[in-house]
Amino acid sequence: MPHSAERVRNRPRNGAQTPAPTFSQLGVAAEIAEALAQRGIVRPFSIQELTLPRALMGRDIIGQARTGMGKTLGFGVPLLDRVFDDADIEELDGTPRAMVVVPTRELAVQVGEDLAHAASLTPVRVATIYGGTPYEDQIAALHDGVDVIVGTPGRLIDLYERGDLTLSAVAILVLDEADEMLDMGFLPDIEKLWAAVRQDAQTMLFSATMPGTILTLARSKMRKPVHIRAEAADAPSTHDTTRQVALKSHRMDKTEVVARILQARGRGRTIIFARTKRSAAELADDLAQRGFTVAAVHGDLGQRAREAALDAFRRGSADILVATDVAARGIDVEDVTHVINFQTPDDPMTYVHRIGRTGRAGKKGTAVTLVGYDEVRKWEAINDELSLGARDLPEWFSTSPELRAALNIPDSATERVGHPRKVLGARPAKPSGRKRR
Repeated sequence: MPHSAERVRNRPRNGAQTPAPTFSQLGVAAEIAEALAQRGIVRPFSIQELTLPRALMGRDIIGQARTGMGKTLGFGVPLLDRVFDDADIEELDGTPRAMVVVPTRELAVQVGEDLAHAASLTPVRVATIYGGTPYEDQIAALHDGVDVIVGTPGRLIDLYERGDLTLSAVAILVLDEADEMLDMGFLPDIEKLWAAVRQDAQTMLFSATMPGTILTLARSKMRKPVHIRAEAADAPSTHDTTRQVALKSHRMDKTEVVARILQARGRGRTIIFARTKRSAAELADDLAQRGFTVAAVHGDLGQRAREAALDAFRRGSADILVATDVAARGIDVEDVTHVINFQTPDDPMTYVHRIGRTGRAGKKGTAVTLVGYDEVRKWEAINDELSLGARDLPEWFSTSPELRAALNIPDSATERVGHPRKVLGARPAKPSGRKRR
């Protein structure tokens, strides 16, 4: 563990006697608190309540919390507050004063939107920078003046090395989903970006897990960081509001099973995870042919197609999103009632990240894993590592009454629900001789 002057963990709160303070009561600027209130956000989640007072004082922070715990506003609110009105940060002149680095395009878009909403009643300008899109619009935004940058490592490095992105005045640096960025090989880029900001910059590192590489990075770069955990050290890896159902399913029957699950009573937004790009594309096409309203996100789609699919899912014009693990990193959509693992994840942490998309912020969710007969060993490893207590799985088929009973599927559910549709956003990427960063 990095040297820390303070370690803070969440403690149980009696909601009736001691409600969480409001953002205003925690010292957040009125303009930011009002912008949050306009979106119905008045009181902070645990990670936000623990982080805010210390981050507002300029302390370095290591925040550890699972997906769906409210990390974005945990770092975003104090970042905006300090950029907006802190004597230690130079007056805004269009040169970036803060930078948030995230692993994926999708997460960059989500974080950028959340920060822009929170800053909407202040003069703070937020820009989102990521690869897979033309440079021109992003360069134009930088030249017009930006106060807060949210971006992916590759494109940030590109623009910095081209001289279009100035980092010498950045006084706050945030690394979000740091463990995923290191898993994706971004450590050299992160070190280069860190070296480019102010030497005395406040740094906030947020991560679901704390592997050795994260701790080494923190020891070498951060100044007596406060280590904040939003839950107890022995808390389960998955949300206790998520009901987990796993069953053995024959490969040839999996799509039929999924079609029945999608007709369960009370099902809302649903994310279906496939292991490969091909599987995701084929499953999305199959479900669309059965009449379901489906969007797809995977690596064979261009950036515009992926953004169109995610936008359709967020707006509700598609209530089903089929995605691969890499493409789905950073997807943060509220009110996902069901997650379906069409194929068993390769490892326990992938399982945790997948099903963490539902059962968020205290809401109930359902996670269903279809374990093929050739995937039983993978499931056993997941079960044993996470102590799920589900080693011996039932063998159910799409016609099994046990499946209907377990997942509240009406007897009227059939293999299709309407006329064939098109998969929303499903346009293949144009071939390119150059790999985009």
